[in-house]
Amino acid sequence: MMDTPTIAAAEERESGWRYRRIMPSLPEVHASIRVPQAGSFWRTMLAFAGPGLLVAVGYMDPGNWATDLAGGAQFGYLLLSVILISNFMAILLQHLSLKLGIVTGRDLAQACSDHYSRPVSLRLWVLCEIAIAACDLAEVIGSAIALNLLFGIPLVVGVILTACDVLIILFLQNRGFRYIESLVAGLIFIIAAAFAYEMIISHPFLPGIVLGLLPAPEIIKNPSALYIAIGILGATVMPHNLYLHSSIVQTRNYERNDKGKAVAIKFATIDSTVALLFAFFINAAILILSAAAFHGTIHQDVADIGDAYQLLAPVLGTTLASTLFAVALLASGQNSTLTGTLSGQIVMEGFLHIRIRPWLRRLLTRALAIIPAILVAAAYGERGVGQLLILSQVVLSLQLSFAVVPLVMFTSEKAKMGRFVNSRWLKMLSWSVAIIIAGLNFYLLFQTVIGWISPA
Repeated sequence: MMDTPTIAAAEERESGWRYRRIMPSLPEVHASIRVPQAGSFWRTMLAFAGPGLLVAVGYMDPGNWATDLAGGAQFGYLLLSVILISNFMAILLQHLSLKLGIVTGRDLAQACSDHYSRPVSLRLWVLCEIAIAACDLAEVIGSAIALNLLFGIPLVVGVILTACDVLIILFLQNRGFRYIESLVAGLIFIIAAAFAYEMIISHPFLPGIVLGLLPAPEIIKNPSALYIAIGILGATVMPHNLYLHSSIVQTRNYERNDKGKAVAIKFATIDSTVALLFAFFINAAILILSAAAFHGTIHQDVADIGDAYQLLAPVLGTTLASTLFAVALLASGQNSTLTGTLSGQIVMEGFLHIRIRPWLRRLLTRALAIIPAILVAAAYGERGVGQLLILSQVVLSLQLSFAVVPLVMFTSEKAKMGRFVNSRWLKMLSWSVAIIIAGLNFYLLFQTVIGWISPA
């Protein structure tokens, strides 16, 4: 009779992974949330609800705001279809991410470490850490700008204050993962409520919104519209979200057999899809607000968050419009830093198979974002911080394919996924999306570099 380690090794080889004893992803909260075995649809759905909201945060972070503002101010409702298409891409990739985590019991970082050689894994880890730092940078800057707009706090001080979220995460995660999910849900509600009010008072043109959801040839024909459209598409899927989602779906205590995994995939996909559709509403609302307030006026060149804040009150006739805009920005920035620090822990533990104290890991993650933001804010002020925000999005674009391609590849291999392997049509669709994202990000990077070299 085979002993337990030998059986485990045989199962690992049969499943297509190299045999390696690995800790569960986020071991302190792994399988910590009970799933009812014979509950109703809604009880089971409630048990699985939560991870989708954490993932959706990455699609409404401060890094997306400038592009949405520019798109609405310059082209009205034309680019709403681009936000919708990019959202469908996000739904597909996040489905693959959660499926990888549920079926294999590995997050994307662990899967890459098991599949690739050590040198390749280390390179992927370095690239991922750079991407997380870039994403965190955008969130830190967004929060600092919001604090400056609301309370007049200097940018440098605002950047430093954002480090406090490390303490919040440590406190909440020690009490249970549901507390983190509840905080994120609350902040998302604040963002949604703020933009619902903005939408009402801005009186958008409803027929224009409906037409904007349909792709129009003008997007391709107009070079300026095409550039912003590519910016929206290229920066939609955040690479850290793919690592994050494949980990946090494992916080549910579902049965680790084919039947339990099928149920988990079903409900986790519903959770993810609903949350990302909610994120679509937020991104669309930013563009619609900008279109209603600035398009066709002398302010239609607005693309800066600070300028939008200053102009909303006089244009819409109420100071509350500007205040709620900044409150939503602050909530967005704080939400994104919570999920970004979790992603940092997942990536380090998954690629390197080492654990350091959570407070130290999160302090390191935050320092990588805070130090450059402080230096730029002190030296160049708001203008420099704005340029740093753009640079962070370019860095994210560079790294994205290094997360998307392994994800599509792993979920398309029967040896790894068994009966849950991607179907033929899903493989074709997934590879098409991966190629499109890679191409658009390369084009966006090229155009950005050309713009820096030749500003005129």
